[in-house]
Amino acid sequence: MAQGGQPIFILPEGTNRSIGRDAQRNNILAGKVLAETVRTTLGPKGMDKMLVDGLGDIVVTNDGVTILKEMDIEHPAAKMLVEVAKTQEDEVGDGTTTAVIIAGELLKKSESLLDSDIHPTIIAMGYRKAAEKAQAILDEIAIDKVDTETLTKVAMTAMTGKGTEAAREPLAKLIVEAVQKVADGKVVDTDNIKIEKKDGAVVEESNLVEGVIIDKEKVHPGMPSEIKDAKIALVNSAIEVKETEVDAEIRITDPAQMQAFIEQEENMIKEMVQKIADSGANVLFAQKGIDDLAQHYLSKAGIMAVRRVKKSDIEKLSRATGATVVTNLDDLTTGDLGEAGIVEERKISGEDMIFVEECSAAKSVTLFVRGSTKHIVDEIVRAIEDAIGVVAATVEDDQVVAGGGAPEIAMAKKLKDYAESISGREQLAVNAFAEALEIVPKTLAENAGLDSIDSLVDLRAAQEDSFFMGLDVFTGEVADMKDAGVIEPKRVKKQAIQSASEAAEMILRIDDVIASSGGAEDMPPMDPGMAGGMPPMM
Repeated sequence: MAQGGQPIFILPEGTNRSIGRDAQRNNILAGKVLAETVRTTLGPKGMDKMLVDGLGDIVVTNDGVTILKEMDIEHPAAKMLVEVAKTQEDEVGDGTTTAVIIAGELLKKSESLLDSDIHPTIIAMGYRKAAEKAQAILDEIAIDKVDTETLTKVAMTAMTGKGTEAAREPLAKLIVEAVQKVADGKVVDTDNIKIEKKDGAVVEESNLVEGVIIDKEKVHPGMPSEIKDAKIALVNSAIEVKETEVDAEIRITDPAQMQAFIEQEENMIKEMVQKIADSGANVLFAQKGIDDLAQHYLSKAGIMAVRRVKKSDIEKLSRATGATVVTNLDDLTTGDLGEAGIVEERKISGEDMIFVEECSAAKSVTLFVRGSTKHIVDEIVRAIEDAIGVVAATVEDDQVVAGGGAPEIAMAKKLKDYAESISGREQLAVNAFAEALEIVPKTLAENAGLDSIDSLVDLRAAQEDSFFMGLDVFTGEVADMKDAGVIEPKRVKKQAIQSASEAAEMILRIDDVIASSGGAEDMPPMDPGMAGGMPPMM
């Protein structure tokens, strides 16, 4: 900026700035490219991505949020869409890819509206109205009163196409059982479901443990490897002589004093172990260390002990066994102990693990997941985590919708009717929103190798008879998704539409991007004609 021939600098040298349509085009392009990146993973016939980090570690997955987290994304608008996926994952556990591709398509549709000189604020207002109406349409087409069979179908739908095909039905039953065990009425705390994984076996060998599995071993070989009718003590302090909190120096002038000092330490440790034994405990889980001498005395007392157990595992053990976590051993009483039918150390794939089982009225359970290799078991765990999230959401809401693109077609159809009741340019934005929703069935068709245009036309026609008509990607035909058992929680769709529309609205309202020099956003402008890639993004 210059005034009277003198330049006036407001921003520091090296700052990148894009204004108006340039800023909007760049942001929209970033959103579109990010959506295209994960789009091929959608649905049962979706493909996987292999992600390799700087250290050469490999992740093979088609889970949308995992892909976006692992990618090194720099563009600020693209980062906002990653937040959409993360929110979807935190709130529901599934539908992350759906949320991102809807957001990307909303941005794509807004481009033609902007080219028609429709103000971004008008588009954002139209999108907001359309999103609110879409939520109301979802309420209309939702199926109420969910039973166990429907919950199993919800879990199977969430796991379809995620590397669990061979055993999705038994896994789905385990997941539903796990969620029902930890559910408190209509409230499900999924933190109470621990997932422990170990490779070296087929996925069908996965099982549900009514208790907790700890990936640790007993601290002393002389301790029993199996204890029935276990009385369990949980201690979150160290079983050793504490060092003084202030620097202290002890002066010893003759060997007798040294011997007395050592004996005193031994007696203190012996007293600690005696307190544990006096409480009636025969199993000890310590959050911190256990002194070598304490290990010896515990072994002689016939107590199985495990040290350095994670805080989260201690909390799960407390909920599973009913034990109270004790900080000071002086306070340990029989009433603080938890109970389990059996605590056993087992060797799984060459590693020792502690199984705490047969916990009556356990409010914390463990899914023990097996797989033939590390990468396979990791992908199975991601699929199970998604399924746990959707089953928990279904239990809480007691409402589901059909899958296979059926709700998106129903919403698009009704939104187009709704658009006719809106005057002004917002009508065009509502219509654009309706068309954007059709990206879900269109992508399902494309990923299955079907003709997306024919599939969309058939779906629209079939929806005249029923809102449950969706795309069966295995047969390539339009079918009743409710009868086919392709069921999803209403919350997945609701959250995806809400977060996608809000992100698109926010990006559309940006007309000025100021990136300070040296920042992650300090990048060359993108070429709008770029096909299939965006180097600055990764």
